[in-house]
Amino acid sequence: MIRRLHLGLPFWGFEEWRGGLYTEDSRRSDFLRQYGRVFNAVEGNTTFYAAPPPRTVEKWNCESPDPFRFCFKLPRTITHDAMLRGVHDETHAFLEGIAPLRGKLAPLMIQLPPVFGARELPRLESFLADLPSGFRYAVEFRAPELVAEGMLAQIVEDLLEAAGVGRVIMDTRPLRDGLGDHLYLDAARRQKPNLPVREDALSADPIIRIVFHPDPTINERWLDRWSKILARWIGAGLEPIVFVHSPSNRESPSIARDLLARIGSLEAVGEMPAWPGEQGEAASGQLALI
Repeated sequence: MIRRLHLGLPFWGFEEWRGGLYTEDSRRSDFLRQYGRVFNAVEGNTTFYAAPPPRTVEKWNCESPDPFRFCFKLPRTITHDAMLRGVHDETHAFLEGIAPLRGKLAPLMIQLPPVFGARELPRLESFLADLPSGFRYAVEFRAPELVAEGMLAQIVEDLLEAAGVGRVIMDTRPLRDGLGDHLYLDAARRQKPNLPVREDALSADPIIRIVFHPDPTINERWLDRWSKILARWIGAGLEPIVFVHSPSNRESPSIARDLLARIGSLEAVGEMPAWPGEQGEAASGQLALI
């Protein structure tokens, strides 16, 4: 089992992982259970688009193991539409709705749009001060001025430290490395932010989102780079939360397995469990007849 870090993918509900990560006969209702047998964290991007109803939260809780971690985003109505203005009631309602998962929650991600820049920092400071203390949080900035090296970036880090809030590291450099003519690559490059990357941890459980290239040969140096950084953090007592993306996300489970193996060659982090779809199992978890 994976130890000393949490590793996962952007979501679990992906039908094209059948026959690999998931069993060939799996249904969508089987996905989270099978995902949780391999990975111990997930971004759960669904909350960015809509707050989940209570029955869904209870279902996620029942279908995920301990010590699994959900790393939800605050809804975009709060972060992007309202830009953190006048969202006290909506924010507290969202947090109350996911509270039954409290024991399985990683820091909640506050992803801010590219237009949320330096002038909006006082609003962020007020928003963070108003957040309930029973949860942990991490901010993902998309404005280049707030993540580039310099005095402003230091002001941002001081603000987060004072609030006891982490920072989400988003790395799309692997995605933009090399020319490539892979399907989905151009669309992903247009959609994903192209930002400076600060390779330093601001909290005990830093969140790292890495968008890899579909070409394994291009990923080599980035897997090597991040495995060394993560191994160093783990050796220093941190517990990183790492999410692996790719343009189509078909290859993301394999990239995550490769990344874990590389970290494991440097620090003892356990091994990735066998994938249900590679074990000849039925969706029920029992061995399928061959």
